[in-house]
Amino acid sequence: MSKTTRATQTLSKAGIAFSVHSYDYDPNAERVGLQAAEALGEDPRRVLKTLMAEVDGKPVCCVVPSDREVSMKKLAAAFGGKSAAMMKPADAERLTGYHVGGISPFGQKKLVPTAIEEAALAEAAVYINGGQRGLQVRLAPRDAQAALKAIAAPLIA
Repeated sequence: MSKTTRATQTLSKAGIAFSVHSYDYDPNAERVGLQAAEALGEDPRRVLKTLMAEVDGKPVCCVVPSDREVSMKKLAAAFGGKSAAMMKPADAERLTGYHVGGISPFGQKKLVPTAIEEAALAEAAVYINGGQRGLQVRLAPRDAQAALKAIAAPLIA
């Protein structure tokens, strides 16, 4: 497995301090984020999942703890929209250039507005997908927010 991805290159270019952690990705896991947390021996609230959605038909990215669900109402509100829905996996792959299970908010093919769950900013460090299945980057959540130019908002149900 390559430890260099568009995500890690993007973080390096931005001067963001991070470490790379690989684990055995289970393609049959019911919830990929929870499987990553377990494989890394981390609390699921510190292992954030990257979700692609649409708010009023426009693509957005949201980053939330792997053990929580996104509130579509809160996601729409975070971006000043009326409605939100999850993006179809094929559309998410085409837009980001990553495969489902390996979608990172960093280094996506097309930059889209991004939101991060505000509760995650209280953690000293978080894990976020590093751009391929079985690869996570560990970094300070505020550094992630800065690199993504993300808004912080309450996003979880």
